Amino acid sequence: MTHAKSATINGHTELIAHIGYPTHSFKSPMIYNPYFEHAGVNAVVVPMGCQAADYPDFLRSVFRLTNIRGALITMPHKVVTVDLLDDVTPAVRVAGACNAVRRTPDGRLQGDNFDGEGFVRGVRLKGLQVVGARALVVGCGGVGCAIAASLAAAGVNAIHLFDVNTDTANALAQRLTAHYPSISTHTGSNDPAGFDLVVNATPMGMNEGDPLPVDVTRLQPHTFVGEVVMRMEMTAFLSAALARGCRVQVGTDMLFEQIPAYLEYFGLPTTTAKVLRSVARLSY
Repeated sequence: MTHAKSATINGHTELIAHIGYPTHSFKSPMIYNPYFEHAGVNAVVVPMGCQAADYPDFLRSVFRLTNIRGALITMPHKVVTVDLLDDVTPAVRVAGACNAVRRTPDGRLQGDNFDGEGFVRGVRLKGLQVVGARALVVGCGGVGCAIAASLAAAGVNAIHLFDVNTDTANALAQRLTAHYPSISTHTGSNDPAGFDLVVNATPMGMNEGDPLPVDVTRLQPHTFVGEVVMRMEMTAFLSAALARGCRVQVGTDMLFEQIPAYLEYFGLPTTTAKVLRSVARLSY
């Protein structure tokens, strides 16, 4: 494959701040920046390590830059961002988390959340019929909430939520019920039997020897299994699901599928996940 000439940062370069802490696990710069070079877009994603105590002031300050196009928000700031902005979407309200911020011409800060959209777009492309499906989401932190919100918006029939913190799962269930009263919402069990879709939205699987998020012997071959862990493509959970005959989606698919939505949100030339994968310079 022919690689485009490396882009030159100059006085016209627009910045996308990638804000989180720590930054060593950030993958977005190795996807966006090669794509910008490939497409001739004069923009750059810059990792910015910011600890929690400094974040509210820093977020406001970074958007005072005249050449900032937007910000990607990641851990541990996704939840606190919701109340730092002037406008947020319903997806942010249901998810209780925000991972994209932009500034309007009149200086207002707006936020959206594309974690869930990326996940849902990915499983749809792989053939899962989302409308009318029954889904189990294990892990109701920021990413789990975002996926649940997008599944609800996409028309699932039922969502079961599980988290080791029962209050967290119940709070998400209440927000879903408030926005999507026609969807059957349940909490309290991580038994994966009988679902069309099972999602691991926990950190389980990031480290060797981690316990699995569900009893994989209860997975049925027709169930589609999705993962959010990105440290490796094939986690122990996905390997176990494949062995049961399930179709699977790896964690990085959620990342690649949401990037076109981010690009559109920031008003930059968009592309497909296939193109992004072909130019990315990821290492695991």
